[in-house]
Order: sequence, then C-alpha cells, then structure tokens
Amino acid sequence: MTHLFEPFALRDARLRNRIVVSPMCQYSCSDGSGLANEWHLVHLGQFAAGGAGLVMTEATAVEARGRISPADLGLWEDRQIEPLARVVRFVEGQGAVPGIQLAHAGRKGSTAAPWDGGLAVLADRGGWTPVGPSAVPFGEGYPQPAELDEAGIRAVVNAFAAAAGRAREAGFRLVEIHAGHGYLLHQFLSPLANRREDRWGGSFENRTRLVREVATAIRGAWPGGLPVMIRISATDWTDGGWDVDQTVDLARQLATQGLVDLVDVTSGGVAPARIPVGPGYQAAFAERVRREARIATGAVGMLTTPEQCDHVVRTGQADVVLLARELLRDPHFPLRAGRALGHDAPWPRQYLRAKG
Repeated sequence: MTHLFEPFALRDARLRNRIVVSPMCQYSCSDGSGLANEWHLVHLGQFAAGGAGLVMTEATAVEARGRISPADLGLWEDRQIEPLARVVRFVEGQGAVPGIQLAHAGRKGSTAAPWDGGLAVLADRGGWTPVGPSAVPFGEGYPQPAELDEAGIRAVVNAFAAAAGRAREAGFRLVEIHAGHGYLLHQFLSPLANRREDRWGGSFENRTRLVREVATAIRGAWPGGLPVMIRISATDWTDGGWDVDQTVDLARQLATQGLVDLVDVTSGGVAPARIPVGPGYQAAFAERVRREARIATGAVGMLTTPEQCDHVVRTGQADVVLLARELLRDPHFPLRAGRALGHDAPWPRQYLRAKG
C-alpha cells in the first residue's frame, strides 16, 4: 500500500517522499524589487534540510502589477533569476525538489502585508492599479481594479510563459500555476468575480479559457520532462460561484490534454464565505478530483499529524500532502513523521547526533 514515505515521480522529478511544502507568502522583499533575499533562503532552506520531498516558493508574481503586496517575490524580469537560483541550489543540495508557484494577484493586488492591515496600498506608497476580469473590487477597503482588455489578457498569458522560462533558468524542477484563493486566474473562473459577456466570461468554456491558455503557454515554455502542477480552489463555498463539479471538469480537460500533472486542491478565496474549517477539510475534494478526473492530486488544509498525512495517502484521497502552518511550527516535521511512522527519513548528516 502506498504510504507517506514512498517516493513519488512526476515526469522526471522524483520526490523522496509525499510531503510538500505548501506555498506560503512571506511579504519580505524590499523596495518593491521582487528579489529573493536571505529570508527566503533560510525560510525555504530549512524545509529542505528538514526532509520535505518538494519545497515550493510562495506565490511569485509574473508581472509587477500581479503582486499581492509591494513586498512579494517576483519573476517578471531577468535580474530576479539569480537570487532564486541561490535558493534552488541549496534546496537541491539537501535532496529536495525545488518548485515555484507562479501567480498573478489580479484584483487582490496592491494591498498591504497582513500585519499592516492587508488593505489597499496607494500609489504614493508604492501601490498600483490592479487588474481583473471585471471592474469589481474584492471587497470594502480593496482597490478598484481595471478590467483587462484583450491585449491585457494576452500580456498576462505571455507573462506566465516568460516567468516559466526564467524559472527553468533558475533551476527549478517543477512549476505550479496558481488558479485558486481568489487571485486572477480564479477570478476568471468564478462567476462571482467574472461579469464579462465576451469570450472570457459567461459559460464554463469561456471562464476557463484563461486557465487553459496559461497552462498551454507554460507547457510550451517548460521542459517536456519536468512537471506542471496547478492549484485550484475546488469551491467558492457560495451559491452561484465556482464549484467542485466545475473543478473536476477543468481538471479532466487539463489532464486529457497533457498540460498538468497534478492538481493541488484547495478552496475559497474569491469572496467572503462561511468555510467549515477542520482537520483535513479539503481532502475529500482532492479525492474526488483524483478519482473522476484521473489525475494525481495534492491535499492541503489543516493537516497536522504524521498519522493524518499518512492516512490521506494510504486511502487514496491524494498522492501528496501539502503542509504550511505545521511546517512553520516544526520545519523538521518530515523527520519526526518518519520516526513516528517507522520509516527512515533523510536526516542531514549534520543533525545525525539528534536522530537516536
């Protein structure tokens, strides 16, 4: 039976176990540069040394206007490659696969870091006019987005492809498309944010067009031997919004066309909603996508114990688990999980004195 510490292959990328570091925004770049720094090296490096199979960067903006905040990571220009390559070299040196999440915040952009209130950042403080499928703000206190025209949409597609090319130059072995949590691609998917009446809105086919075009562009810019993942919010948890049936249909299309190798299944983020948060509350979505779309999936959300994570994999709910807060509490969770589950996790030789 497949278990948490069984290696997992996605094309030519081989994960030493099924534990994935979920993308976690750090809001730690200085001067709006989008450049990775020592914080990102230490933050991501500790998880590789701690035994994770795949270490993902935070949401990395493909355009400057695609940042969530002025302090976000970016990969919209070449000078951002080498600082990330430094992180990649360390992560790979510890035996983990380095992955990057490419993202565009859309109407949720030009906002402050959470600890600074999280609301709109004005132009005189480093802000910008965000964009979206429609000129509808995310909520009170958020900036008014400009509706993307055809040229703007094409620029977004091209920006994702260009960022994927830079990611390969930096040495990443896996790229993830962020189409969840209420950011731009999710905004196009959801009728709650997408009010368009052209070929980018209305029907399922039209609302999913941008995701499919971005996936096609990235697959064309990314080496054939390396995997592409996508993060999708399975449901908006709101009547009239994006739902699980549509998620399965989109995942099936992406899988059939060979554009995506794994779906990272999350939920919510495009509009305020009552979400029944609890241990493993999104794993059932990952299981349904895996079963019905016939594609590998990742489960994320309130996964906190070795036994719980192992259960998700053993029962076929998902092929991998993505952890965030639990890894912040304990970056060496994989080492602890290996001991608890009776598997030989990859301890760094510098730490072997603590293994016994």
